Amino acid sequence: MIKKACFFLLASVLVVSLALTGCSKGAENESGSGKVIKFMHLWPAGSSKQHHMIVQEIIKEFESEHPGVRVEVEVLENEQYKNKIKVLSSSNRLPDVGFTWAAGYLKPFAKGNLFAPLDDVLQEGLKDDFVKGTTEAYAVDGKTYGLPLELNIAPIYYNKKIFKENNLEVPKTYEEFQHVVKTLESKGISPIALGNKDAWTGSLWYMYLADRIGGPKVLNQAIDRSGSFENPALVSAAEEIQKLVKANAFNKGFNGLSNDEAKSEFLNGKAGMYLMGTWELPNFTTNEEIPQDFRDQSGYFKFPTVKDGKGDIDSWVGGPGVGLFVAQNSEVKEESKKFAKFFIEKWGEQSVTKAGVIPATKVDTDKLDLPKLYIDVLNDLNQASNITLFADVQMSPSVAETHLNLIQSLYGNEIKPKDYAKQHETALKNEEN
Repeated sequence: MIKKACFFLLASVLVVSLALTGCSKGAENESGSGKVIKFMHLWPAGSSKQHHMIVQEIIKEFESEHPGVRVEVEVLENEQYKNKIKVLSSSNRLPDVGFTWAAGYLKPFAKGNLFAPLDDVLQEGLKDDFVKGTTEAYAVDGKTYGLPLELNIAPIYYNKKIFKENNLEVPKTYEEFQHVVKTLESKGISPIALGNKDAWTGSLWYMYLADRIGGPKVLNQAIDRSGSFENPALVSAAEEIQKLVKANAFNKGFNGLSNDEAKSEFLNGKAGMYLMGTWELPNFTTNEEIPQDFRDQSGYFKFPTVKDGKGDIDSWVGGPGVGLFVAQNSEVKEESKKFAKFFIEKWGEQSVTKAGVIPATKVDTDKLDLPKLYIDVLNDLNQASNITLFADVQMSPSVAETHLNLIQSLYGNEIKPKDYAKQHETALKNEEN
C-alpha cells in the first residue's frame, strides 16, 4: 500500500500543476456523424482473461443499444496504466472513461477538476444498487467522482477442524473471542496467523477494535479532522491490541513475518484464525493448489462485538477496488456517463460468476451458482451497516507511513497506547498546517 501511496504523491504534484496552468483542451472524440467514447482499462486479455472478456461483452451490448456511439478501447497492464494516466493528466487529455482508485488516489484528480462529478448518474437510480459505504470512498467535498466496480471486506477466516477438536464455537462477542484465543494458546496452537512486517495487516485488527469500541465514525473522523485521534475509543483500541499480544494471541515472530508467511501457517493448519480481505476467497473455495480437505474446513465469521461498544457486528473494514471515472473535459460527457452507468449495471453478477470478483453493487444470490463462502459473503454485504475504508488508504502518504510505523511499534510493545494516539494526532495536525 505504501508503494501505491508514493504514486498518489507524484500524481498529486502533476495534477496540482495542471490546475495552475489551466490546461483545457479536450480530446477529439467525434468520428464522422457518430460519437466515440475513449475507454482505458487495465485488464488485458492475457493476464486478466475473464475480466477482459466481460468488458468486451459489456461494450458490445452497449454499442448495440446505443446506435451511433462507438467505444474505442485501450488496455494496459497495471503499472503501464498508472504511468500513462499521469502523462495524460499532465496534458489534460484523459480518456473519456477510465479506471481510478478511491480516496487518496482520487482526490488530486477531483481537486484538479479533471474528473467529472457523477452524483447525477447516482441519482438516476444507481445509488441504491451499491453496497452502503462504497461510493462514499469516491467522494471529495460532498461530490462523487468515481463509480466503484470491486469491493473487498476483511472477515476472520477460521479452521473449523481446529475449532471442533477444541470444542470451540464461532465467537459473536469479544469475550467469546478471548475465550477462543485463551483455549488455543493453552493447547499450543497459534490462535491467530499474523504477518505484521508490512503493518497494514496489523492495522486491520486495530481498525476493527476501533470500530467496535467507538463506532463506525470514530476513526474516519480522526483522519478527516472532524474528530481527534486522541479520542478515548482509539486509545482503548490500542490497549486491546497490546492485551492480545500479551495473551500470545498471534503467532510467534509476527512483527518480522510477511503476510504470505503468516498465511502459509494458516493454510498449513498451524493457526486457528486469519483476518484478511475477501481477495483470499479463491484459496478457500476454488484454488486446486490448496488441498480440498483444508478448503472444506475453512469458514469465516464477522469481527465480534465489544461489550458496551458503539460498533455493530455488520460493520466491516474493507474498501472498494477500482472504479470508473468520466473526464471533466470529455466532449462526449453525456454519452460517457451513460456508458459508465451501463457498465456498472452489467458488471455486478458477471464479475462474481465469471471472474470471482466481489462487486461493489448488491447481488441477488438466489440466482447464482457459487461456492457457499461466496454466497455467504455476498449476503453479508447486502446486510452491511458500514464499510470503513482501510486506514492507510484514507490517509495521505506521509501520515499513512507514520500510521504503519506506529502499528509496528504498538504490536512490538515499544509505545504506550496514549503516545500511539498522540503521535497520530500530531502527524494529522501537522498536515493541516
